[in-house]
Amino acid sequence: MFRGIGRFSVNRPWLVVALWLLATTALVALAPQLKPTDDQAEFLPSHYESVRAVEIQRDAFPQSRQPAAIGVVQRADGGTLTEADRKRTGEIAAGLQAEKFAKITEVVADPKAVSPDGKTALVHVFASTKTANDETLVASVGDIREETAGLLSGSGLEVGYTGATATVLDSTEASDSTDAMVMMATLVLIIVLLLVIFRSPVIALMPVVVIGIVFTVTMGVIATASELAGMEAPASISAILIVVLFGVGTDYTLFLLFRYREHLREGMPAKEALATAAGRVGETIASAAGVVIAAFLSLLLSSMGMLSSMGLALAIAVAVTLLSALTLVPAVFSLLGTKAFWPSKAWRTQPRNALSDRVGSFASRRPGVIAGVSGVVLVALAMGVFGFKAEYDTESSLPDTLESVQAMEDFQTGFSAGQSDPTFVYVKSTGGASLDAAGLKTYEKELAGVEGVAQVAPALVSPDGKVAQYAVVLDHRPTDDKAIDLVGGELRETVHEAAPKGTEQVVGGSTAVLTDVRTAVNRDYKLVFPIAAVAIMLILGLMLRSLVAPWYLMISVGLGFGGTLGATVWLFQSGSDGLLFMLPVIVYLFVVAIGTDYNILMVARLREEINSGKEPQDAVRRAVTHSAPTIGAAAVILAGTFGVLMLADNAMLKQMGFAVAFGILLSAFVTAILLVPAVTTLLGPKAWWPGNRDAAPTGDGAEPASLDGSDDLVGSHGR
Repeated sequence: MFRGIGRFSVNRPWLVVALWLLATTALVALAPQLKPTDDQAEFLPSHYESVRAVEIQRDAFPQSRQPAAIGVVQRADGGTLTEADRKRTGEIAAGLQAEKFAKITEVVADPKAVSPDGKTALVHVFASTKTANDETLVASVGDIREETAGLLSGSGLEVGYTGATATVLDSTEASDSTDAMVMMATLVLIIVLLLVIFRSPVIALMPVVVIGIVFTVTMGVIATASELAGMEAPASISAILIVVLFGVGTDYTLFLLFRYREHLREGMPAKEALATAAGRVGETIASAAGVVIAAFLSLLLSSMGMLSSMGLALAIAVAVTLLSALTLVPAVFSLLGTKAFWPSKAWRTQPRNALSDRVGSFASRRPGVIAGVSGVVLVALAMGVFGFKAEYDTESSLPDTLESVQAMEDFQTGFSAGQSDPTFVYVKSTGGASLDAAGLKTYEKELAGVEGVAQVAPALVSPDGKVAQYAVVLDHRPTDDKAIDLVGGELRETVHEAAPKGTEQVVGGSTAVLTDVRTAVNRDYKLVFPIAAVAIMLILGLMLRSLVAPWYLMISVGLGFGGTLGATVWLFQSGSDGLLFMLPVIVYLFVVAIGTDYNILMVARLREEINSGKEPQDAVRRAVTHSAPTIGAAAVILAGTFGVLMLADNAMLKQMGFAVAFGILLSAFVTAILLVPAVTTLLGPKAWWPGNRDAAPTGDGAEPASLDGSDDLVGSHGR
C-alpha cells in the first residue's frame, strides 16, 4: 500500500500539490474559528460539585450581578488615599458607567471597599453574562482600560484591572504574542539545523513551506472537529501545535530525505530513488505516527475536557502530518529532483559516520556496562519524581508583567487573600418548601466556624425562597494549595453535614473548581497512563512480532519518562511553587510515544542486521552506526522545536518546553542509541520470542527476505 501511495505521489506531483492547496483554501474559507479558553470549569464534567453550583446559580439567580473585573485604585506615589482621591474614584466609576459598554451592566465604586491601611480602593465591573471569556465582554473590559487611562489624567491615581475577564484579556494577548514568537523561533531553528545537516538552502526552506500548509489545514480540521464534538480547546494549544507540527513534520521529512539520498548514492534515477524511499519510509512513518496518535487518543478517556480536547487536537495534528509525509512531501521533492540538494554535492558520496561507528563499536563490545550505566543515570534522575508537587492554577503561569497579575498582587496586599474571589455555598430546598430563615442563620455560623474561613456574608435568598447563596471568604489565596485543601476537605464536610434538613448543598467558585480539577486529574493519571501504555505495547507487539521486546522497550522509555520528570522537578520546582498539573501527562505522552518511535527504528534495524546473518556484535555495531545519525538529527530538531517554548513568558510553556525537549534527547541518545541496543544484545534471540525463528541466519550469510515487514520498518535508516 505504502509503495503505491509513494509512487502515485512521485509520478503525479502536480495533482497532489493541487489537492493540498485546494483543501487548504477550502478549510481557510469554511472552517470555524478555534476558540480557546482558560476557564477551568468549562473542562469539568457536569457531575462535579463546582459545575453543579454554576447550574444552581444560573437557575436561582438569573438577574444577579456577575463580576467581570475589579479595578484596583492606588495613589501613584504609594500614599494613603485622601477624601479627594476617593471622590475621584467614584467619578471615574460614574464616567465609565455612562459609556454603556457592551455586556457591562454596572461599574461602581463601593465607598466601603477601601483597604484597612487606606491605600487601596476598588471599582467593581459587573456583566450581563456569566461567561468570563465572552468575546464581546473581553473587548469591553479592554475598552474600559483604555477609557480609564483618559479619566485618570491629572488625578495622581493608578488603576489596574484584574478579575476573571481581565485575566482572559491578558492571557489572550500574551498567547497571541507567544504564538508569534514561538512560530518565528521554530522556523529559524529548523532552517538553521536543516542547513547544517544538508548544506542546502532548498531543503532548509522547503519543509518549512510544506509544513506551513499542513499547519493551516490542521488548524481548520481541529476547529471543525472541536465544534462538532462540542469541545473547548485550552488557550495554550496553538503554541503546542506549532512545535508539534513543525517538529514531527520535520522528523518525518528527514526520514524520507535520508533514505532518498541513500538510494541516489546507490545510483538510482531521481524519481525511482524517491518513489522507492517513499514506499519504504511510508511504513516506518505510519508506524511511528500510529504510536503517537494512539497515545494522544488515550486522552479522550480523561474526565478533564482540557486533556481530552488537547488529545483530540494533537492526534489530528499528527494524522494530518502523516498524510502530508506520505503524499505532499514526496510530491514536492519529485518536482525539485536532485536540485533539492543544491549547491551541496555530498549526496553523491557515502559519508564515513566515524562518530556513530565508534559508538556502535563500543555498544557492541560492552553491552553490560552500557546497560548498567544508562540504567543508573535514568534511575538517579527519576528520583526527583518523588518531590513532584502539582500546581492547579494555570493563571499563576502568566507573566508577572501583565496588568491583571500586578493588580491582583496589589489587591491582595490591601485586602484579605480570599476576598478577590470568594467561594460560594448554595443550599437548595429539595421538598418544594421555602428555606427556613432561622436555619439559614444557624448554618451561616457553622460555616463561619470552619478554621481557615475569614468571613461569611449573610445568605442571599432567591426570589422563590428555595435557594440560598453564601459568599465565603477564605484566609488563603483562592488558588493556593491551602485553599484547595480547605474547600475539598473541612469546608465541604461542614457544608454537607451541618446543612438544614431537606436540602441539597454544593460548593462553587474558582477554588472549588480547582479542587474538582485535582480530583479529576488524579483519576485520569490512574486511567490514561496504563491505557496509553497498553495501546503502545500492542502496536509494538504487532510490528515486531515479539512478546518480549515491547516489555523492555516500554520499561526503558518509562525510565526515560521518570528521568525527564525528575529533572524538571529539580530544575523548576522551588519553595511553595509547584509544576503544572498536566505536566506528567504531557511528558508521559510525548516522551513515551516519541521515545518509542526512536526505539522502534533502532530495534528494527537490529533485527534486520541479525536477519542478514551477522554475528550479534557486528549486528549491533552496524545498527547503531546506520541508525544513530538519523535518530540524532531527528531528535535534535524535535527537541529544539519544543525547547523554543522556553522562550515564552508563560511558566507553563517553559516547563513543558524543557521537559519534552530534555525527554526527547534522553530517549534518543541514552535510551534508543545506547540502552536498547545493549539490552537487545544481552537478551539475544530471546528478544524476538516467539518470532525469533525469523531472525535465524541463513547459513551462507545472505540476507533472507523479511517475513514480518521489518525491512520497511527501518526505511528511514537504510543499509
